[in-house]
Amino acid sequence: MTRPVVGIIGNQYLLNDNYPVHAGGLMNSEAVAKVANCMPMLIPSSPKLVELEELLETCDGFLLTGGRPNVHAEEYGEDHTEAYGDIDRCRDAITLPLVRACVERGQPFLGICRGFQEVNVAMGGTLDPEIRDLPGRQNHRMPPDGTIEEKFALRHDVTFSADGPFQKLFGSQTVLTNTLHGQGIKEPGARIVIDGFAPDGTPEAIYVKDAAGFTMSVQWHPEYNAMNDPVSRPLFEAFGKAVHDWRAGSAGNKQSA
Repeated sequence: MTRPVVGIIGNQYLLNDNYPVHAGGLMNSEAVAKVANCMPMLIPSSPKLVELEELLETCDGFLLTGGRPNVHAEEYGEDHTEAYGDIDRCRDAITLPLVRACVERGQPFLGICRGFQEVNVAMGGTLDPEIRDLPGRQNHRMPPDGTIEEKFALRHDVTFSADGPFQKLFGSQTVLTNTLHGQGIKEPGARIVIDGFAPDGTPEAIYVKDAAGFTMSVQWHPEYNAMNDPVSRPLFEAFGKAVHDWRAGSAGNKQSA
């Protein structure tokens, strides 16, 4: 029996500064394949290449990955300036309606970093362009130098709501995570529940209230060391179970039809 398919949202890059590609981090695919036990499939995130309905029918779940470009400020009603950084309107055009469709259908997704922010924007929320410029906030950006291990090192606690879904999943109200982001949630969207915060008050864990499917999303990067990290592994395992359950339910519906 084939494994369920997880569509991994890709990002646009220039390879060697001149060859355009859609790409995704190897650690994302490894986490999906080895921890969630699903087949990873990289999605070229452009409405010129793929359509929402075919994505929903082809994939059983979705991983909304991080990426250097940010969600365009116009998507949440603000004027875009240089302070909002690089953008990717093609990815916006795919992921924002995809999130809303998954919430409506009960189809599972896991949001990571930019993906976490996309979920909030898709549900009507807003973003701060630069967390480190806000009074009392820390610098959550990736360290500019060092090895991959140093860049993804665990750097701060995240504290969850007592008896909330994240505490129940991890078995602890506080966990230690990495942090590699510049933007963050300003105002939560409709039905967005902020269930975890960094020590400086930055939102770090959310879910969509009353959604039928898996909607957990995090601001940190659990795909790094997902096989061994005591926080990352249960998150991807829970996501994988939700995707397997969706595949089983979809197969049952097709057989009934």
